[in-house]
Amino acid sequence: MIEWLLMEKLTLSKPDFCSLFPSSGLMEIRSVSVGVVAIKSVSTGLYLAMSKKGTLFGSARYNPSCKFKERIEENGYNTYASLRWKHRGRQMFVSLNGRGKPRRGHKARRRHPSTHFLPMLPT
Repeated sequence: MIEWLLMEKLTLSKPDFCSLFPSSGLMEIRSVSVGVVAIKSVSTGLYLAMSKKGTLFGSARYNPSCKFKERIEENGYNTYASLRWKHRGRQMFVSLNGRGKPRRGHKARRRHPSTHFLPMLPT
């Protein structure tokens, strides 16, 4: 089991990011199958999940809404798209705005910097 710290490419303010998962931002990324991951908060034990409308929420139990397709982009950052849900045939991505609050999945695109995350080992 490897613990990763998700660092967003933009500047995050800690209190806003903690509104989704009240922790230090330490997340655990587990491989479910090839290219598919589950993201879990270390402190709360909640799984990151995406609703049909593209909103991010914490789920106490692992379910199909907790599966995300992980892709390593050309710039070295990772993107995470919901495996279960799509909006008009387009993927919905995990995305944070400049203040660290989650954006709805259908508002973000793969190339937008708000969807780029950098997995790091905790120090």
